[in-house]
Amino acid sequence: MNKKLGLAILLFGISLILMSCGSPKRDLRSKPYVKEVFTMGTYIKITSYDKGHEKDIAAALDIAKDYDKKTSVNQSGSELDAVNDQAGIKPVKVSKKVYALLKSAYSYSEKENGFDMLIGALTSLWHIGFDDARKPSQEEIDRAIPLVSYKAMTFDDKKQTVYLTHKGAKLDLGAITKGYVSDRMADYLKDHGVTTAIVDLGSSSLVLIGNSHRGDSIPWTIGIKDPNKEVSDQVGLLDAENESVATSGIYERFLKVDGKIYPHILDPKTGYPFENDIQSVTVVSKKGVDGDALSTTIFGLGTKKGLDFVEKTKGIEAIFVDKDNKVYVTKNLANRFELDKSSHYKLGNLSDLK
Repeated sequence: MNKKLGLAILLFGISLILMSCGSPKRDLRSKPYVKEVFTMGTYIKITSYDKGHEKDIAAALDIAKDYDKKTSVNQSGSELDAVNDQAGIKPVKVSKKVYALLKSAYSYSEKENGFDMLIGALTSLWHIGFDDARKPSQEEIDRAIPLVSYKAMTFDDKKQTVYLTHKGAKLDLGAITKGYVSDRMADYLKDHGVTTAIVDLGSSSLVLIGNSHRGDSIPWTIGIKDPNKEVSDQVGLLDAENESVATSGIYERFLKVDGKIYPHILDPKTGYPFENDIQSVTVVSKKGVDGDALSTTIFGLGTKKGLDFVEKTKGIEAIFVDKDNKVYVTKNLANRFELDKSSHYKLGNLSDLK
């Protein structure tokens, strides 16, 4: 009996050690340490309350800068730029980091729900968000659409090469890279003992590490942006912890031609921006890459089909803002989201959607 009791005490002690190793004790500042850099076309910021992690935060920001150099298609010299240049000519060897990113993008493209990693033939025509943005001719769009298919690329795992089989085909991973990189940054910070922080990639992709600095069991409170107003205005507040929060919307980047607004999120099938009832969609998920890629997918589906998609997909929740200024929240977020009473938005009933 004593031996059994001694063994039980020993095992209990070991379990406590393992638990403490798995969840580092928080040692927090009274005021946050904030560091940001401009890369990947936006300001990327880390806000941390942990003491003594300044070097780790700088290293995490360097991860974003490294991916920007390797994956940007809007500046020459990147690895994706090299792959695009050799489309229809020959395979190109890429780094392990880029190869893994491309494989991840391919898996999301296979879902065939509005996300296609070879959308570049179209985005390079419109170039929305840049000084040379323009509305392409119908002839140009018609020529580009057949080139938009993730199936027009091959991988060689042994040689670590990527090949675009059609000349003129172009990779553009803008709809997934921020989420993917935010995961890499957050993983690095957690591996180095950071317990309480927010990784912010231009506000469209957030990763929340741990709980809020206000208490061990108190979640972060995140503002969901009002798509009709300035950055500081919000639709409502969301409680979240150890999660990613990614938003896609028509307010982010757009082109205005003859009084008509063309948002930057393009439909691979038509070659034009998606036209539906959504102003913005925010996806809450465990991984940033899921939120980033799937927010684009869901945006393309519209509110009703988008909500149906979310309900059928494990591990994600969503908040929709439609063009009638109604907000729809998936059931599992209902107790975590509070509408801003000072806004002009109203909560919509999911059952009313047709």
